[in-house]
Amino acid sequence: MKLLNILIFLIILVNLVFLGYFTSTLTGNVVKDNKIEYANLTRAIDGDTIELQDGRHCRLLGINTPEKNKPFYQEAKDYLKQYENLTIELEMTNEDKDKYSRLLRYIFHQSTFINEEILARGLANLYVYQEDKYTPRLEKAEAQARSQGLGIWQKSQDACASCIILKELNPVDPGEFVILKNICSFTCDLNSWQIKDTANHFTILDFSLQPNQEKKLDYDKIWNDA
Repeated sequence: MKLLNILIFLIILVNLVFLGYFTSTLTGNVVKDNKIEYANLTRAIDGDTIELQDGRHCRLLGINTPEKNKPFYQEAKDYLKQYENLTIELEMTNEDKDKYSRLLRYIFHQSTFINEEILARGLANLYVYQEDKYTPRLEKAEAQARSQGLGIWQKSQDACASCIILKELNPVDPGEFVILKNICSFTCDLNSWQIKDTANHFTILDFSLQPNQEKKLDYDKIWNDA
């Protein structure tokens, strides 16, 4: 009788394992240890967000690409678009989803670590939710892109590049602001210059600064698309 009970338990256990594998195969989401799954990337929403075949949205961990209508927005998005309709690997580390219910994942295609590659091409800046095993690799990729002046890190040839300094920064809300100052002996035209914060929010400047002139910029006017 005891042997019979053991055999019945083993049969049930095998059936449960088989059912779990068969169900995951049908859905196209094969999960390993609840941290890695494979899915079809159907659409690049922007440079750091994708849509999967089942309709879920995924935010790429460790990076933040330029917003729409900002420099290198399209380049970052186009890089992701090359993986559309391909099967990718998604890996979860510390967190499953963000406040918008998007998956938070590192994504891979074959031997390419896509999050890292976007940083290495200068199409994003590092943006860490929580440090994990991949953080050092991402930091290295961003540092290399910056040192090479790639993408968003392109070095300006403008004579005023060394003239404009950040004189003051007040990051405390309310009343957040920055003060820029021209320390050179000639006028600096800042039209089309860009200013951004560490979260990669950009704004385009549209003014000039006379020698030794300062200008205060209020955050609520700078980051109007934050």
